Amino acid sequence: MAGQSDPHPSHFSAQEVEFMAEDEIIEIVPNMKMEPLNLICGDYGPFFPQMVTQVPIWLAIALKKRGKCAIRPPSWMSIESLTRILESERESQEAFQVLPFHYVEISRLLFDHARDDISDIYMVRSLIEDIRDVRFHKVETSLESFEDARSSAVRINNLSAMEVNIVRPFVGRALQAFYKHGSPDLIPNPERVSNSISNRWQQAPDQGQRRPLRKR
Repeated sequence: MAGQSDPHPSHFSAQEVEFMAEDEIIEIVPNMKMEPLNLICGDYGPFFPQMVTQVPIWLAIALKKRGKCAIRPPSWMSIESLTRILESERESQEAFQVLPFHYVEISRLLFDHARDDISDIYMVRSLIEDIRDVRFHKVETSLESFEDARSSAVRINNLSAMEVNIVRPFVGRALQAFYKHGSPDLIPNPERVSNSISNRWQQAPDQGQRRPLRKR
């Protein structure tokens, strides 16, 4: 994990955040009959053809790779839902819309492993990218207001796992400087913080060669 080699243990790699997202529950439609799976993390099944059941994403992907099921994209990934969320994000410059904590990772996993199960996949992908960009711009604005208000705390509701992971190291160091020196003037320049976060945000979606963290 990040704490073993990273000097800033509050920050996880994109692969590690995605790995944690694989435990989220999703619906599948099996095309086979199988007895329940009794695993350490829980019991799943029994499985019957064309009977919707819920399993973790990692199990859904494993069954999908073997041609044993189709994956049902969650309701929030519909074009209608994403369009509504995007419009609401653009209308409010302060509030963040409620999305699954791992919406970035879940959508990426489904784009990689269940493309044929997603209707209008290119439109869905475009809408999610637009939502992510709008939300990140609002995160940057929130950090700037943190400096302007000379605040000793930051509270931003409804951030996703990837957004929190990108922002947290910078905010943490800023607060440490504030408490150490007792002066808000010593909090890092928000423009420098914003540029650093932007670079990290651009790198996050492109994971390059993925490595398995552990065998499922």
